[in-house]
Amino acid sequence: MARITPILHHHHHRHDFFLLSPSHLPHIKPVYFKAPFSSFSSFTSTSTSTSLSSSSSCSSSFTNGVAARVSTAEVDYAPAPDFDIHEEIARLQILQSKLSNSNNLKEKLGILERESRVKKFFENSRVLLPSSLSLDDYEQFLLNCLVAAGQEHVLIDNSKFDFVIDSERSSLRNAFYSLAEMIENWDGIGEKRDGFGKKKDGVVKPLKKLLGILRDIEQFYDCIGGIIGYQIKVFELLSSSLSESHNTKWSMHLGESLNYQILDIHVPNVLNLSENTDYASQAALWGIEGLPELGEIYPLGGSGDRLGLIDPDTGECLPAAMLPYCGRTLLEGLIRDLQAREYLYFKMYGKQCITPVAIMTSSAKKNHERITALCEALRWFGRGRSNFNLFEQPLVPAVSAEDGQWLVSKPYTPVCKPGGHGVIWKLAHDKGVFQWFYGHRRKGATVRQVSNVVAASDVTLLSLAGIGLKNNKKLGFASCKRKSGATEGINVLIEKKNIDGNWDYGLSCIEYTEFDKFGITYGHFSQAEFPANTNILYIDLAAAEKIGASDNASCLPGLVLNLKKSITYVDHLGIQHSVSGGRLECTMQNIADNFLNTYSSRQYNVVEDTLDTYIVYNKRERVTSSAKRKRILANKSLRQTPEGSLLDIIRNASDLLSHCDIKLPKIEDNEKYFHSGPPFIILLHPALGPLWEVTRQKFYGGSISKGSELQLEVAELFWRNVELKGSMIVLAKNIMGSTRLNENDEPILHYGHRCGRCKLQNVKVLNKGIDWNFAENCYWKHDVQRLEAVKIILHGNAEFEATDVVIQGNHVFEVPDGHKLLVTAGNSGMVVKLIAIEGERMDTGSWFWKYKLKDTHIHLEKVEI
Repeated sequence: MARITPILHHHHHRHDFFLLSPSHLPHIKPVYFKAPFSSFSSFTSTSTSTSLSSSSSCSSSFTNGVAARVSTAEVDYAPAPDFDIHEEIARLQILQSKLSNSNNLKEKLGILERESRVKKFFENSRVLLPSSLSLDDYEQFLLNCLVAAGQEHVLIDNSKFDFVIDSERSSLRNAFYSLAEMIENWDGIGEKRDGFGKKKDGVVKPLKKLLGILRDIEQFYDCIGGIIGYQIKVFELLSSSLSESHNTKWSMHLGESLNYQILDIHVPNVLNLSENTDYASQAALWGIEGLPELGEIYPLGGSGDRLGLIDPDTGECLPAAMLPYCGRTLLEGLIRDLQAREYLYFKMYGKQCITPVAIMTSSAKKNHERITALCEALRWFGRGRSNFNLFEQPLVPAVSAEDGQWLVSKPYTPVCKPGGHGVIWKLAHDKGVFQWFYGHRRKGATVRQVSNVVAASDVTLLSLAGIGLKNNKKLGFASCKRKSGATEGINVLIEKKNIDGNWDYGLSCIEYTEFDKFGITYGHFSQAEFPANTNILYIDLAAAEKIGASDNASCLPGLVLNLKKSITYVDHLGIQHSVSGGRLECTMQNIADNFLNTYSSRQYNVVEDTLDTYIVYNKRERVTSSAKRKRILANKSLRQTPEGSLLDIIRNASDLLSHCDIKLPKIEDNEKYFHSGPPFIILLHPALGPLWEVTRQKFYGGSISKGSELQLEVAELFWRNVELKGSMIVLAKNIMGSTRLNENDEPILHYGHRCGRCKLQNVKVLNKGIDWNFAENCYWKHDVQRLEAVKIILHGNAEFEATDVVIQGNHVFEVPDGHKLLVTAGNSGMVVKLIAIEGERMDTGSWFWKYKLKDTHIHLEKVEI
């Protein structure tokens, strides 16, 4: 009598079921796989990947053996009494070795079919698959791997068991009833019933999706042994976690191919941009000069569960990239920052430069579909479709924290999540992204996460890229002071002695989930000593491709099993679950572990200058401020919330303008504004700089009062002695240039051509501004109720000019394309005059800023035409 121990769908405790084999029911015939054998390589290129994820958060608890449908409750998870994780690792390693030594698919199938666990499972009459599926050899291979990995419960329909089974007798009875119904529907007895087709469809579709998930795992994780290797790695990391080993995890970071013995970690020396301002300016210039050699990489595959973002129209969960922040999605904000750097390049060198952008997506929360739709709706941001490369990362199964078993939301449907940003290097190689960058003549790339809204502030990003390009570095980190308690890692200098007596040094990082394993939380290291890891990177493309192309675990840097958070999902009955678990994740920045430099002796002096890796350091509010989690009223902290990041944007604007002899109110700590809005709002388009030394030359004098609002969506601005008390909004339709159709009828933004312009000199703007008492104001969305405002709308190359005038009350100045609106003081108030722009001024404007380089600094000269 065959026996297995599946995990029930609604609580994931193990219970034994005695299952009838075909020999005990001679009139029943199980359906076996029927397909000719083919070579192992014949299917991998033709298979289409399909993946599935759970988009809802739920939990379940039990009372007196009955499933109670409740909204939130932790689910206890207990492994089977006879479960031994070390025996499982040993068993799977032997199996993996046999599979890796086989020559083709036929041999692999033979090995798996002789494996006792697989043999017993598929001999069991309860596992019946419709013959209409026509599974080929590779699909059979995938299912065999699943079972061999100890995850047979994924294939078992436990939907009939909606209660906890207390005895073997009830287990047998219910298994028999379930089996009888399956036989009735699948073995011909019930074929003429109306529900047969529906029942079959209910199996085929999820099973096909499961095969897609398994295919993705087998193919993407081929470097560690596919499905079997994936589960081995889960067990190894889980075992390390359970034993609280301090050294095992670090060896995982460095890769199994490197035989190192941990020696020490040190606080790294950094290039402080806020202290060495001349060097920072020089490095930023290198970054501007090198823009034609740079690409941009956005890892957007994460699900962003902590934001709790919901589509108001459909009720569907949304990924973080779609967060409506300050009037636009976070993804639009990334492109806007990039275009500001390209505009600066144009103003300095008079040349058009469009940076190719690679975006890693996933199927979680329809991430890939939504990001593609957004790019299409915005006509690829005026950059052309060919300058974007969207590549989708596979989803991976979530596992129990107790025994590493895959969590299942319903039959054939494992709970899946993105496998971390670290998969980006291997995926970029597999999908040809590096070759695509080379086709655009790119040498390096900057990497940004979508939730960090301040990463492009001032010199940070340009200096990071400039140093990397100029000095042929392989990897650079942008860092800052770490805030205690923040969910962020640290940058470290690692020192290791090789088995051959040489010494290896390099800059790397340790995730916050790993602090305990290195004694950082409680040992001789203090978190405050180390700079924060912000996931803002410069990467040499050739160096990254070499790692991504490797055929071992080094192409999946920083493999971790993060068990710090619960896994939430909904089962097929709508029951909510919250289970202690995690999934195998890679950490993007730990590619640094492959860029160690080797020395013949131990280094006692500063070694960072000679490494292939480096760190630039700046004030925290100019490096990182994230909108990655929803504000929780019970938690008085605004850290990493949209509300908190908006305050940092305003702080940066205040810092910038206060050096322009503009008086501004003081900004207090975040706690001051937990129950109120910010003290004022200033939103400046990055193309006003983005380097602050450029922006500051466009502003001088005046004041911005408490409770005021200033939004400037314009790059060509002249501000002299402007006093604002209330709201003033300037919206140029052509902020950095205008679009023209290319040969593919795509609109392409041409920098500097027919820009909108605004000149304000000796102007007072007085109005009631924002209604700060309006309860529905959402400041971080920039969705506010105004009592009065001055709004200036510039169409096309329109210009607005106000001189020696007081603009009081509610006004909208809408200037048509090809015209200039002049506002001056008259005997009875304002005088408004509209004049046409003529001649060469149509393209260049009646005035413009000329950018000139002097030593390592950019100087602006206002040119009148």
